[in-house]
Amino acid sequence: MIDQFINFVIRPPRADYNPDQFLWEKEFSLGGRKYKREDFELKNERGHTLRCSHYTPSSFPDGAPLPCVIYCHGNSGCRADANEAAVILLPSNITVLTLDFSGSGLSDGDYVSLGWHEKDDLKVVVSYLRSNLKVSRIGLWGRSMGAVTSLLYGAEDPSIAGMVLDSAFSNLFDLMMELVDVYKIRLPKFTIKVAVQYMRRVIQKKAKFDIMRLNCLQVAPKTYIPSLFGHAKDDKFIQPHHSDLIYKSYAGDKNIIKFDGDHNSSRPQFYYDSVSIFFYNVLHPPGISPTKSKIEKYYDLGDIKVSAGMDENLLYEIIATLRNVTSDTASSSSVPPSISTAKSAGELLADIAPIASLNDPLINEEEERNGHGTPQTEDKQSGENEDCYSCTSSNRESWGRCSSLGSDGQTSTDFVGAASGNQITVDVLATPLRDSQHTALNSSKDDGKKKAAQTTKKSKREKFEKLEALSQRLRLCFQKTVNHRRYSSS
Repeated sequence: MIDQFINFVIRPPRADYNPDQFLWEKEFSLGGRKYKREDFELKNERGHTLRCSHYTPSSFPDGAPLPCVIYCHGNSGCRADANEAAVILLPSNITVLTLDFSGSGLSDGDYVSLGWHEKDDLKVVVSYLRSNLKVSRIGLWGRSMGAVTSLLYGAEDPSIAGMVLDSAFSNLFDLMMELVDVYKIRLPKFTIKVAVQYMRRVIQKKAKFDIMRLNCLQVAPKTYIPSLFGHAKDDKFIQPHHSDLIYKSYAGDKNIIKFDGDHNSSRPQFYYDSVSIFFYNVLHPPGISPTKSKIEKYYDLGDIKVSAGMDENLLYEIIATLRNVTSDTASSSSVPPSISTAKSAGELLADIAPIASLNDPLINEEEERNGHGTPQTEDKQSGENEDCYSCTSSNRESWGRCSSLGSDGQTSTDFVGAASGNQITVDVLATPLRDSQHTALNSSKDDGKKKAAQTTKKSKREKFEKLEALSQRLRLCFQKTVNHRRYSSS
């Protein structure tokens, strides 16, 4: 029985898998964007080969370096455990690196150490990323043994930007004593303690680490990296109070999330959303794409050329209608002009229906939404802040914030909203009681102004909808012949 318990600690079931079947493909797509998987090997200080995989975009945006999250698996896990992490983080321009720790998966080594030697493996991977010019900030995401590994390493490297610690144990000796009760091993406590001391000596001889020194509560008070803790409420293997103990003694910015499930159950979507937003806030990845107004998107048709087989009458009808929608004027000409086939679609559209000036209300509304309004608009917005009004906040900015970042003594509340990727902070002030009567007298005037503004916005939205529909027709008009040529040539 003791030998089985020793193997339970240092030689749990080992994942044996085919990377081409259980990992993401060498080239794959998520949400319309292309990514790739790069496999490589590293050597740790003990001479063991570590098998690693790095998920990155096929092309880096603007050549800028991207942040990376290292996923650390559990005691019986492997690189395949990071598949969900890749789906969650890659769309935010955060790359994901995962590895088989020594003694796990396809890496070398015979035993695991529940975080003691794994932190040295993690040090090798972090050093590799530090030497990569395409990597900026680094975060850690660990589960079970991987969470302990991340915490032990984070205590030695304060340059880590943030950590997600899922189901970490506080003290290995206490965990082993709890598992005796969970698995209902009916022995006197004195006998159990003697057996643990025997196991300690055997594990030191085989796996080269001391189970009595594997204590996260000793490093948590000395670690200041922002961290998000997570634990399943019905976890019987590592009970939730372990995360509670670490959380209470942790010195850095922190937050904790409890959710339904057990140690090995899949995590709920709201937890993954919180993880994504947490890493977005601490890693500061670059934007997905440059911000464009809707008007610019409608005119952005690339280098598609007018083909000889194009119906020019239909083409001019679409473009003329698009121009009429933009300028609110009707075309007086009924004769379609000749269309140059040497120009691209974007150039042709700009010639026939040029983009409106900055005074165009459509452009102004878009710039207001993107946070690039004129000084008059900004003054108006700052004046409006004196009254109470609601602001819908983005999930990305409102979830996953560390609890110690706020203060209970503030007299105002900050609501953070996101508009087209730009963050807008609004200070919502309480309306004084002495102004309540004045507000009531002017309420009827404000209602009239609001109705007029809503009518104007509605008309602008209708214009945008017409622009979008006509733009799609124009794209199809250009691309129909192109697609036909591609299929016929193949």
